[in-house]
Amino acid sequence: MGIRAEHEIHGRRKGRNIGVGLMLGGFVLLVMVLTFVKITDTDFTRAPGTANPAPSAEATD
Repeated sequence: MGIRAEHEIHGRRKGRNIGVGLMLGGFVLLVMVLTFVKITDTDFTRAPGTANPAPSAEATD
């Protein structure tokens, strides 16, 4: 038997699989970039009112 021609449904599946693969790859890349930016951010500031204040000398007396 010779090589049969690819059925039209296989072409549609292949196109969908490529699209899903690209979307998944883009999502993984987005998560990696956001994680990298969050880890390497040196200008981290807390929201106002959430930082622990330094203990004062009067509080320990």
